[in-house]
Parts: sequence; structure tokens; C-alpha cells
Amino acid sequence: MRTVETEAELAGVIGAANEPLAIQGGGTRGVRLSGDVVSTAGLSGVELYEPGALTLVVAAGTPVAEIDRLLATENQRLAFEPMDHRSLLGTAGEPTIGGVVAGNISGPRRIQAGACRDFLLGVRYVDGTGTVIKNGGRVMKNVTGYDLVKLMAGSWGTLGVFTQVSLKVLPRAETVCTLNISGVGTTQAVRAMSTALGSPFEVSGAAYDASKDKVLIRVEGFTDSVAYRIGRLTDLLDRFGTVETIESAEDSAALWRSIRDVEMFAGEPGDVWRLSVKPSDAPAIADRLNADALLLDWGGGLIWARVPAGSNLRAGIGEVDGHATLIRADAATRAELGMFHPQPAPLEAISAGLRARFDPRGIFNPGLMGRT
Repeated sequence: MRTVETEAELAGVIGAANEPLAIQGGGTRGVRLSGDVVSTAGLSGVELYEPGALTLVVAAGTPVAEIDRLLATENQRLAFEPMDHRSLLGTAGEPTIGGVVAGNISGPRRIQAGACRDFLLGVRYVDGTGTVIKNGGRVMKNVTGYDLVKLMAGSWGTLGVFTQVSLKVLPRAETVCTLNISGVGTTQAVRAMSTALGSPFEVSGAAYDASKDKVLIRVEGFTDSVAYRIGRLTDLLDRFGTVETIESAEDSAALWRSIRDVEMFAGEPGDVWRLSVKPSDAPAIADRLNADALLLDWGGGLIWARVPAGSNLRAGIGEVDGHATLIRADAATRAELGMFHPQPAPLEAISAGLRARFDPRGIFNPGLMGRT
């Protein structure tokens, strides 16, 4: 593995490469790649932080924990609360912000605040020819190249290697409170979450732990506002089951961190899949999974499923309006099924065309996202 220390060094490595390169940040997301490993963990450091402008510019290899600590000094945060895969996958190392952006890693608050790509203002990256490219800016109203910035988020290192990212940050909430609705099945759980999310009470988290038949609804903000909204939501959701309130902000934070990181699957046997679906389809899909354990997030739009090792979950659920990503499995299952859901032919043609433009030699992360 080669760890690059500067953008110029990275450009030189890529430009001189004759063989495939496996691009890696902190190595915590469990992505298994072939080729010479190039780590961007050496590209670390905060380059600009303007709390008043809610703007942060950091090198791509900067650890997320370092960013969280910096933002906390100004009572700010990454509002899309990126998942930490380490407990679920049993990986080590430090998650980096470049890896977060490359995977568009977003947590429970996505339903309210948006995804990682929605907070991405600008990027610097090296393309497949070794050329350094800058795109976007440092403020939301600067739309130069904005679509390209969003395209890079979620590309998993197949279009270019990040060296720097610019992000919008937001203030931390004064307090957080969670409603716990117990004794509900999957269908009722999705209805309860949809009711909460469709209300005017600014829900920032809606999840369902099927193993405990428990719906969790999060509300954040100023203390008096949270108290009012929790009271109104309690009245609104009482028809779905027994409603209890978790008033401790610390307990709520720990609970939603556990949901974000899918900690209930950590150390448990079997493969782990992540399905993105329409919330209204979630109950029927969940019934077809025959899963050992289920966790629904994003109001039912995100399904985490733990299934017996080697299961072809995509074949088992048939045609769905969504996609299934294999997050945890052994090498043989990963090789057979692939991490990402196969794209329809028209979309795959567009993706292949983009990869040919950004990486004409096909050296970035071969075998990932359907590429050969």
C-alpha cells in the first residue's frame, strides 16, 4: 500500500500507473478491491473553517472524528450524520471525510436535512489521467459546476480521487428527544413513521427495530419547541401503540448512534444487506426477505437486513423499485453477487460513458459498481 502525502504526489502516482489502482481512505467501509492500494489518509488537515459562514474546507484524508471535534468547539456538526461502519464490519482504522463523500454516506437525519451530497459545496480531485481538477465553490449560491460536485458524491472512487472537499455545516440542536412506540408490526410501523414525517412537527429521525417491534421518532431543536412537538406527536401517534418518551438527550444520542451504525447486527452471524426502497413498499419487501433481523430507517425507505450467509437477497425479493447493496459477506459471496445492484442497461450505458470520460484507462477501483 502506498500512502500519498500531497496532491502532487497523488497526481504523479495516478499519471504513471500502468496497472489498476485500489483507492482507499481509512479502509473502514469494507470495500474489497483489486490492484495496487493507494491510500489518501496522508492528505489530512483542516484548510479553512469559517463558523459564521457555516463553511468547512478539509483535505480528503482528514479523519471524521477530527472534524467532529473541531465543529463541536463552535457548537456545529455535520448534519447528515455519516455512518461509522466499523462496528458492523469489524474493521479498524479511522473513517475519513473523503471516504464519506465518495460513498455519499448519510445517516438517519437524511430524511430531514438531506444527504452528504446536499452539503457538498466543492471538490478537488485527480482524474484517471493524473490531472488535478477543481469544481464547485465554498458557498451554496455558487453553482459553477454544481452538478459535477454532486456526481462525484457516491462515485466510490471510480471517477476520481478526492484531495479536498468543501462542506456546509449546521448548528447543533439545543436538545433532542425520542418517542418510543412499542407493540407494532412492520405495516403499522411504516404507517406510524409516515404519519410523524407527514406532520408539521419537524421529525429528524424515524426508524423501526423489528426485533423489538419498536418505532423510534426523533425530534431536535430548541428545548421549548421540542417539548411542544413531542407532546403533539404523542397525541398524534397514540393510536399506533404505547407511546413513551426518552427525555434524556444523552440517551437519545446514544440510541440514534446505534441506529446510524446498525450496531444491533454487529457480531451477529450472517450477511448484511442495505435496501433503498419506497417506504410504502417496505412492509411487503420486508416480508419477502426471510431475514434473521431487520432495521428500517428513513421512515421505511432504508431497510437493513441480516440474512443467512451466502443468501442471494436480490433474487429472493424479485423485481423492486429500488436497489439492494451487499454490505457484509465473505469473499466468495461478494465475488458472486457484487456489492452494488446491477443497473438497468440504459443507466449502465450512461455510467460507463462517464467512467470512460473521467478514467479513460480504467484504472480506478476495477470490479466495483459493475465495471470490469
